[in-house]
Amino acid sequence: MTDIPLDLRGLKCPLPVLKARKKLATLPVGAVVAVACTDPMAAIDIPHMCREDGHRLEASGRDGEVLSFLIRRGPDPAEAR
Repeated sequence: MTDIPLDLRGLKCPLPVLKARKKLATLPVGAVVAVACTDPMAAIDIPHMCREDGHRLEASGRDGEVLSFLIRRGPDPAEAR
């Protein structure tokens, strides 16, 4: 399975997290989303969203003003019970 790109550059908090969460909800468990964004708060918000929602942050980085994240979708919390 290839990474699914999600370009969120130019969006401000809280939109990057909300759109990433919405995209992840549409994908099967194990899918990987490659997020690109420019909001500096995403460096805090995206990892926090992953911990809260049960996703795995596989990688993160920065190239100039662009932050990038590889997120592997985890199971729905309701399915884990």
